[in-house]
Amino acid sequence: MTIEPLITRTDHGQLAACQLYLVRHGTTVLNVQNRYRGRRDIPLDAQGYQDAVDAARRLSSVGLTAVYTSPLRRAIATAQIIADAAGVPDLRILHGLNNLDYGVWEGMTAEEAAAYDPEAFALYRVSPDEAACPQGERLLDAQRRMIAAVELIGSRHPGEAVAAVTHAVMIRLTLVALNGVQGESWRRSVGRGSVTEFHVDGAIQLAELPEGVGSAGPSIAMSRLTAGGAMPG
Repeated sequence: MTIEPLITRTDHGQLAACQLYLVRHGTTVLNVQNRYRGRRDIPLDAQGYQDAVDAARRLSSVGLTAVYTSPLRRAIATAQIIADAAGVPDLRILHGLNNLDYGVWEGMTAEEAAAYDPEAFALYRVSPDEAACPQGERLLDAQRRMIAAVELIGSRHPGEAVAAVTHAVMIRLTLVALNGVQGESWRRSVGRGSVTEFHVDGAIQLAELPEGVGSAGPSIAMSRLTAGGAMPG
């Protein structure tokens, strides 16, 4: 499989924006089984390592200066492959990048989660600003810590290219913060090992969706979130 490297753009305006590449970790056995992973510390499977290699190849030309990661080992393994390929000597674990705590839903399929708590699951499907996982985390709280992590990385690395390995729902919640998306469309597909580019320069701007990720049109590409700005909910 041939992986095309990302094209690095430098015309981001006068401010020295951090080019932040949010990477979804590679495949695990629970991904294959379509079960919520949450905070379960499961390893990559063989395909997951290939996903990480593919992400590293896509990022090979952007000049990474730092690689951040969720504390879970599937993210750390993905991040290590990216860092090794880029010649970045150290990983930086950032707990704000950790996955949503799905509480009792962890290990369940969507059908099992819906049967366990139909009302909570209905909110999860269509209203991320109101939803909470039973005995787990509110999606709004997860979104806020993710945005704080993105802002922190941007403040540390102005004018640099940085990768941060996280989880699908956390990338989706970042997009929700930028666009206020509600309804089923907030749960857009985010491929395993995919790379989503943001510019962070005091505000957060979506620069590029990865191939295979559904787009909501031109308003997505121009969306900006001002640091400290109002969040949904």
